[in-house]
Amino acid sequence: MPNQPDISTHYTHGDLTAAIRGGVEKLGKTIDTVTVDDLAPVDEFHIGGRQASEHFLDQLNLTPEKHILDVGCGLGGPARFAASRYRCRVDGIDLTPEYVETGQAICKWVGLADRISLHQGSALSMPFADGAFDGAYMLHVGMNIEDKATLCKEVGRVLRPGALFGIYDVMKSGDGEIKFPVPWATTAASSAVASPAQYRDALREAGFTVIAELNRRDFAATFFEQLRAKTMAAGGPPPLGLHVLMGRNAPDKIQNMIQSIANGLIAPVELIARKA
Repeated sequence: MPNQPDISTHYTHGDLTAAIRGGVEKLGKTIDTVTVDDLAPVDEFHIGGRQASEHFLDQLNLTPEKHILDVGCGLGGPARFAASRYRCRVDGIDLTPEYVETGQAICKWVGLADRISLHQGSALSMPFADGAFDGAYMLHVGMNIEDKATLCKEVGRVLRPGALFGIYDVMKSGDGEIKFPVPWATTAASSAVASPAQYRDALREAGFTVIAELNRRDFAATFFEQLRAKTMAAGGPPPLGLHVLMGRNAPDKIQNMIQSIANGLIAPVELIARKA
């Protein structure tokens, strides 16, 4: 069962703000000229990157007057995309202090600090009032949280009636053992991959109705093939990319995940649910 210190340690880089600033400089930009789109390759830490975020968040009816919660916000990449694209206000919460600190710095770089607030803390016990938000989402977060029931209940607590909650997670789709490391876990002890049925049960118990579900396995396969071709054509990874976050063994983590998807063990899945 994953524990919070192990999860935070897995994601901690050590000098992440400086590493991303270095990537920005290699792009020929500065922290004053870099944009949300420039940062997308490192900001969108989930299968499909920005393309997946657009497809997923477009389903949540985000509008400028809404206040949205990003559960497991990481660096705040999807929060910055949501705030810039839909003009909504976003609060994010994440377990890893370095991600929150770096994310806050990046929000200032791109001029979104007035629309985004990032907080360090657990998604199982959030420092927000009941009914504080008009909607919520999480992207590739539940794989580190064993207690899906408490997670969904806590999200439900902070949502207003009728609000949408979107989940885009890597989920179990077949029998077999995942080879580690993967992007979300160094060992099986830090992984909590569950089936769509387990998510649906947790959502129903928390008072949600699932209104949409989509397995994005084929999309993932195409995305990784295109990414591989692009990397080979460029002679290596770009200045900003997920390798900046995942460190030296990034190729092993990604390859193990791709192989598990190809073998039918896991797949990225979207779930959209509405609070009663």
